[in-house]
Amino acid sequence: MLTDVEQANERTQLLLHVANDRPLSAIRQEDADTVLSSNLSKKEQALSLTTVGERLPYNDYTTIDWLHDLVKDSFRFRAIHSRRGIRNGFLSAWDSSQGWVAAAIIGVLTACVAFLVDVAEATVSDWKLGYCSTNVFWNRESCCTDRKPLGIWGNTGEDCEAWHTWTFTYWRAYGIYVGFALLFGIIAASVTMITKRSLPAAAPGHGDKNHGVAAGSPQGVVGKSMYMAAGSGIPEIKTILSGFVIPNFLDFKVLAVKAFGATFAVATGMCLGKEGPFVHISTCVAYLVGMCLPKYRGNGRKMRELLSAGCASGLSVAFGAPIGGVLFAYEEISTYFPRKVLWRAFLCSLFAAMVLRALNPTGTGKLVLFETNYGTSYEPVHYLVFVLLGIAGGLFGGVFCKANFLWSKTFRKYSIIKNHPVLEVFLVVLATTLLQYPNPLTREPGDIIIKNLLVDCRSPDDSSWVCRMEGEDDPKYLGWLVYGTIVKLVLTIITFGCKVPSGIIIPALDAGAFFGRLIGQWISTISPGIFAMVGAAAFLAGISRMTISLCVIMFELTGELEYVVPHMIAILVAKWVADALEREGVYDLAQTVLGHPFLDLDHAMSLVQDANELVEALIPPNQTMQEITVDVPKDGLIARTVLDHKLEQLKRRGLLDGGLVLVQDGMLQGYLAEGELDFGLNSLGKVWDAAMRVRLLGNADEGEFDMSMFVDRTPLTICAKAPMEYAVEMFGKLGLRHLCVVEEGSSKLVGVIIKKRLVVWLEGLKH
Repeated sequence: MLTDVEQANERTQLLLHVANDRPLSAIRQEDADTVLSSNLSKKEQALSLTTVGERLPYNDYTTIDWLHDLVKDSFRFRAIHSRRGIRNGFLSAWDSSQGWVAAAIIGVLTACVAFLVDVAEATVSDWKLGYCSTNVFWNRESCCTDRKPLGIWGNTGEDCEAWHTWTFTYWRAYGIYVGFALLFGIIAASVTMITKRSLPAAAPGHGDKNHGVAAGSPQGVVGKSMYMAAGSGIPEIKTILSGFVIPNFLDFKVLAVKAFGATFAVATGMCLGKEGPFVHISTCVAYLVGMCLPKYRGNGRKMRELLSAGCASGLSVAFGAPIGGVLFAYEEISTYFPRKVLWRAFLCSLFAAMVLRALNPTGTGKLVLFETNYGTSYEPVHYLVFVLLGIAGGLFGGVFCKANFLWSKTFRKYSIIKNHPVLEVFLVVLATTLLQYPNPLTREPGDIIIKNLLVDCRSPDDSSWVCRMEGEDDPKYLGWLVYGTIVKLVLTIITFGCKVPSGIIIPALDAGAFFGRLIGQWISTISPGIFAMVGAAAFLAGISRMTISLCVIMFELTGELEYVVPHMIAILVAKWVADALEREGVYDLAQTVLGHPFLDLDHAMSLVQDANELVEALIPPNQTMQEITVDVPKDGLIARTVLDHKLEQLKRRGLLDGGLVLVQDGMLQGYLAEGELDFGLNSLGKVWDAAMRVRLLGNADEGEFDMSMFVDRTPLTICAKAPMEYAVEMFGKLGLRHLCVVEEGSSKLVGVIIKKRLVVWLEGLKH
């Protein structure tokens, strides 16, 4: 190999002179160090001295390394808390309290956003019927009563002379109602379209199937498109909290579009709610707050702790249920929820509830949205009715999950619907308004429907339309209840999954309240509103399979602690019946439709127990193993052209989660992830000559192209003959990105499993 002096040219001589006659290799090393320092934090660079290796910031749509981030945080913790002195003591105290401060800030900001959405949605929704002549930005209730947000009191009179109805002619009012709803639907869908993003392939199988595609071919592995602000966001948040990276899903742009779109989507009157978007919004707020703190910004594991705490405040502000929000985050969303996250979620939810109550979006000055006071208690004989409501809720949930999944796989696959999502929203809004307006009970927004159906007509002060109908024993009223139940079921099936911000909780509560109120018409001993309340919980349990959190949410929603036992009965029965019809709830099926690589440990273990497979079933094909295996010589150096070719093959597979396994004589020596390999060759490699060999193992000498700092020399391994339960437990509980498979007896490497491959294999077991 030629020396630096022999390779000198005009530019080299100038550099040597400026550098006080230092060798060119030293200058190149400085340039390489500069590239590293600009892309890696100091904590990551410190990890180069350990066997776990350095990591770059995670690529889009890849898996985070929970174990590496744990070690990285330990380095940071020791660096801060091992110092002495008053100043360092303050720094240590600030480091310990950052999580609590961040949780409080997240709660406050989430409540502010929720206040704006609540007030705007109520006003925009009422524009379908008329407007307030004294203040066009007040909704009908604020215009006609002294209930106003922000504690602005003032009475415009119960006769509501200030409220101006568009027309008193039924058909004209019908047309105006439909016209405004269609306009709001187009606005909500159109603004959602600006959050479209293309994602890489999620399944390793796709990369293998396209194996024959030539390198550099434009076909390659086809990914998918995603509208970041569409839907509830809960399936995606579950995916993120399980350890995957979905790019831009929690950005400020998505937050703003989600809030604006949810306002107009709910105002259309479609069978959707804003509770799911609120969970997404609160998680966006948590992400933006976390990005301001280096402790969370540079660590995927710590960031997910903050996101888990933040998403609890979403349901807290959606329903005024702070405890229910914490339990919802624990039961339904998070896969990693240690006690410190539970405490911070509690604080976050508390601050969100306090600020929302102070802002007072409903004008009542209370957090309880559907406050009831039935004044009567149930008898043991009513347990049979609660069981009946649970059975009906389970049947509704099972039918809904199957029908909605089938609707997504059939109707939404038509090219005209798939390529024009705004058209689908237009059609759904049109069908919704045409079917709901004739029924006086379904004409109102979803939360008003629940409030009307939970009313206690035994109160002498109540003169609502529901109580007047029940007092007259009008048979048409029973028809409206039956009509409302059926319409809500059908419309919710075709609405959930539309490309607008939407949630499923309010529509499910509406359908259950209709059915419960209908059953209550034949039971005269207690208020029908009690059965509407229990029926609402049962129907939502059948759809979502929520249990403990739902029970708490219901008594926080209504303030009726007396009816916890009926709720428990109906919720458990509904879950059992729904599980018998369909093992997965609506959010799990949404994961399947969306195709995100989410690993649900409980469901995965049940599938594996039925399959009775060994880990060797996940070993990639021989050709794939040849592509991702690097046989490193004893000197630890390998030709750069070999690595360039390997990187090209990895990119052709299009998974971003892959990597190279380094072996010597068949024995595993380390693992080099694709992201670090790409950075090393294409960014760091610019400093070095293309002909130089690359050091992957061992200690680097001066002037060598060293990439050994990116190699994980402690990859976890598992025997090929081990039960599949071992692999599922390791991926689920340790949060692994990859797992190396070794041969029984010889311990030689025979395969590598990445998390996405396991998820796709489990998905195949379902079918």
